[in-house]
Amino acid sequence: MILIRHGQSEFNAVFSVTRVDPGIADPRLTQEGRRQAEEAARELSRLGVKRLISSPYTRALETAAIIAEALALAVAVDPLVRERAAFHCDVGTSPAVLQRRFPRLRFDHLEDPWWHDHLALGAPESEPALAARGAAFCRAMAAAADWRDVAVVTHWGFIRALTGRPLTNAEMIRVDPTQAPG
Repeated sequence: MILIRHGQSEFNAVFSVTRVDPGIADPRLTQEGRRQAEEAARELSRLGVKRLISSPYTRALETAAIIAEALALAVAVDPLVRERAAFHCDVGTSPAVLQRRFPRLRFDHLEDPWWHDHLALGAPESEPALAARGAAFCRAMAAAADWRDVAVVTHWGFIRALTGRPLTNAEMIRVDPTQAPG
């Protein structure tokens, strides 16, 4: 499978310069993020992707929508590939609001909240919890016959948990879910 970090978000644009959390919940893509998603779609078109999975965060859904349109693919939303909740950008949006924003996608399988509500709980999602979530996703993908043809729009922390590598916005990495940690 191919893991793709979402395009640049409004949060990323500020945080990359200031290293201070700007307090933007569930940010959208910037114009640069949309351009990055278009470039990712061109690259994925050469790789034979046949299925697309996305995190429920807006920045990932917008990235996935650009890729899906370019490749004529449907998008499946999977909360297992969400970001590790540690910043304001990791406060998600309710499934009802997401459904209104993205009417072509299904969100009825999501809990509300579907994210780790670190602000209400007073602590970020733990590294062991993130690792367990990543392992669960890899087990599910390894059981799918088509995992080699799947692209997953996800996040820095989730990708780092599976690969040990931090990726830049819209960067991709191939992962064999049968060999992933956990």
